Amino acid sequence: MGCLSVKNAEEKQARREEKRKNRRFASGIRQRWLRSILSLMAVIVILLGIAFSLANGFYTYSTMRSRLEAEANTTAAFLRNYLNLDYSECYDSCVLLVQNYAGRDRLELQFVGSKGEVLASSYGLFAEETVRTSEVAKALESKSNVFFVGENPSTGERIMSVATPMIYADGQIVGVLRFVTSTRNADRFILVGLLLAIGFAVGALLLVYVSNRMYFRSILVPVAEITDTAKRIAAGSYGVRIQKKFDDEIGELADTINDMSAKISQAERMQSEFVSSVSHELRTPLTAITGWGETLLEGDADPEETRRGISIILGEAKRLTSMVEELLEFTRIQDGRFTLNVRNCDLRADFEDMIFMYGSRLRQEGITLEYEASDEDIPEISCDPERMRQVFLNILDNAAKHGGEGKRITVSMRLEGDRIVTRIRDYGPGIPEDELPHVKMKFYKGSSKVRGSGIGLAVCDQIVALHGGTLTLENADGGGCLVTVSLPINQ
Repeated sequence: MGCLSVKNAEEKQARREEKRKNRRFASGIRQRWLRSILSLMAVIVILLGIAFSLANGFYTYSTMRSRLEAEANTTAAFLRNYLNLDYSECYDSCVLLVQNYAGRDRLELQFVGSKGEVLASSYGLFAEETVRTSEVAKALESKSNVFFVGENPSTGERIMSVATPMIYADGQIVGVLRFVTSTRNADRFILVGLLLAIGFAVGALLLVYVSNRMYFRSILVPVAEITDTAKRIAAGSYGVRIQKKFDDEIGELADTINDMSAKISQAERMQSEFVSSVSHELRTPLTAITGWGETLLEGDADPEETRRGISIILGEAKRLTSMVEELLEFTRIQDGRFTLNVRNCDLRADFEDMIFMYGSRLRQEGITLEYEASDEDIPEISCDPERMRQVFLNILDNAAKHGGEGKRITVSMRLEGDRIVTRIRDYGPGIPEDELPHVKMKFYKGSSKVRGSGIGLAVCDQIVALHGGTLTLENADGGGCLVTVSLPINQ
């Protein structure tokens, strides 16, 4: 019970530590997002809010000014009909118009004298005895309409006004009509618009934050799971898979890691099988060499048995040498140290010599090697003849070992377009369809029980590829395996 409790405590601690790591990971992502996306959105929303507020204020004040100036122009045009009267009648007409002004519920109309004194007001009682803003003096000086917006020094209220001079027939100024309105309602409207803009900005930022938080959660949780699985793979749990939840970039990443995990697991399994196979392959000849060596050391064997023992030792030593050379070549290929000794070569002549030599060996095993000769000319090509001989011998050796029960192997070499195509076919059981895509992979032996390291075809494929050619394996019609080597003439 004590051991079980300790194990459970360790597992809980590991889970808590993993959660802390995930929170730190998510926090780092969120912090970068807050510094970049959210700050950028905040700046954009604030700028839009400021632009909206400025536009709203400008529109509101422009509308007020247009209405005020239109009112002033209409009233001034009406009074111009009385400016041809004598001065006193004109003066009285201005006072009477102001006192009976119909728009007093919207604004105040004042009749102001040349010294700024208020002579009459549509409000009846004067709110101010003397106009202390600048528009009246400017209107008297320029004899034109003058607009003003700002604080009224007499009341402290923010106002908007237009001063229109009333000019008598001889150019003498009778007085100034001053249209005044408070900007309180306009400022309240602008403030409400500003508050709405701020509310909209805050709401937009909140919506962006909430939506992106949900979005990031949909990313961070799968990424955390992918990270955890990748760590497990790095720790040696090859073959574990990630559950794919989304058909997007994250799903593609999960598929990639799953594929990587499967390939690593397969490579690990093949490497283990390779080590086991090589260990067995090395142990068998070493056992024979050791056994016959000890027998020969005893000195009791007759000359014929001694000769046989030495022959076995030499044969097993050659097999060990061949295996070691194959491993060294594969290592050089993997490290990029594999080189070719390229020269012009009559590939068909070398191939036919090899067929003649190997055919006699196969006959001793009861296997017929048939060469389908071609009368067409095959030009010389640039290649490494020793390496190509190694490729063909390895393929023939595989055909004899894996398809030997068919007791027949056929080979041919032909010129097809700009390529020299060599085909080697056995009449054995062939290769299981599910194993065909993997037979050229390093360390792969599949379901075959035949002795070997599982890297021969991988080496051959690399040699052919270095020559610019291709090596393919397929099951032939009627049974057996067909290996095709295609080499370009011009390289």
